[in-house]
Amino acid sequence: MEVLAGIVFILMYVVIVSEKIHRTVAAVLGALVMLYAGVLSMDSALHHVDFNTLGLLVGMMVLVGVTSQTGLFDYVAIWAAQKAKAEPRRILIYLGLITAVFSGFLDNVTTVLLMVPVTFSITSKLHLSPMPFLLTQIIASNIGGTATLIGDPPNIMIGSAAPELTFLAFIENLAPIAFFNLFIVIFLMEVIYRKQLKTQPELQQEVLALDAKKSLKDRRLLAKSLFVLALTILGFFTHGITHIESALIALGGGFLLLLLAGGSHHLVEKTMKSVEWATIFFFIGLFIAVGGLVETGVIHDLAVKAIELTGGDVTATSLLVLWLSAIVSSVLDNIPFVATMIPLIQSMGQMGVANLDPIWWSLALGACLGGNGTLVGASANLIVAGLAAERGVKITFLRYLWVGFPIMLLTIVLSTIYVYLRYLL
Repeated sequence: MEVLAGIVFILMYVVIVSEKIHRTVAAVLGALVMLYAGVLSMDSALHHVDFNTLGLLVGMMVLVGVTSQTGLFDYVAIWAAQKAKAEPRRILIYLGLITAVFSGFLDNVTTVLLMVPVTFSITSKLHLSPMPFLLTQIIASNIGGTATLIGDPPNIMIGSAAPELTFLAFIENLAPIAFFNLFIVIFLMEVIYRKQLKTQPELQQEVLALDAKKSLKDRRLLAKSLFVLALTILGFFTHGITHIESALIALGGGFLLLLLAGGSHHLVEKTMKSVEWATIFFFIGLFIAVGGLVETGVIHDLAVKAIELTGGDVTATSLLVLWLSAIVSSVLDNIPFVATMIPLIQSMGQMGVANLDPIWWSLALGACLGGNGTLVGASANLIVAGLAAERGVKITFLRYLWVGFPIMLLTIVLSTIYVYLRYLL
């Protein structure tokens, strides 16, 4: 079964990369083949579907779908562009920094759901290609999410497994290297796309002359949207106290806003059409396919063999975990890999390894930053690709790979130096 699961997953992945058919069809068919072949049962397949991630996505898509009808995103777009003097290079930097900061204190999926509409609004007004801005925001969201306990699911899982790693500990240990990586990456993106970051002076003057307040269409709905959005964000911040899952917070926010907005049939149907159902089903297929690798022991065997190579040495283990988690997380969902690594690292502590902190931080850095490697490496990547496709902009697997993978390798090299100098020297 282990070989069969591996073959099915590789074939599914090849089809996704080739983009001959839609990635949602490839992922769902790959999952179904594993179910038909008995690699995993229906019950275990459902167990591997991360309903917290799906609920978070749907809830935030509903919230953003209603809020977008108020004109808020056009307002923010005009305001940001005017603060940047309508200079494309400066706008790219501003939006990248905003995305990273929001991703650290919300989560990267929620952040890109809020930022993508703003980006399209700005680029359309300045007649710019949205591609450089979207790619920068994908990468910035994953880097920003690395910096805090709540920014990315792997960090939440690590924090739960090692209670001594507090919210402040994550910021103290991961934020410095995360934001150093961010500044390097934004500089590189500005250099790579410099030729595309040009617009006409008359378009800049038109943007600077706009009255941002006129873009607000429904102020009553806007007030309700901002109220619910603030409640939702507060819910994310207080997760450590309330222990309410992020999916419940997001779904509660989304459907509370629908209720406050009137809950009419027209509003609900219009909002539901804004939900990226193709992306949701892609995640379901991917979760089940990766679950087949987990159930048959492929991921576990990979992790165990990697740990055996180091003989329990903290320095060797930390650096191996950093690179292994980065490479694996760039092509697989990082959640099951981190779930597999956590008990292995805990067992090292039980076997007498005194200082596990460097290994925990290496796992967090590798899993979160590794998500930048490919288009399927992190949830935020796929959400941006889905939202872009809806607007006629296609972010292909290979187009993203040429930019994302080298940048991912650079951030891991910088993180390796950081981990070694700070914890292992």
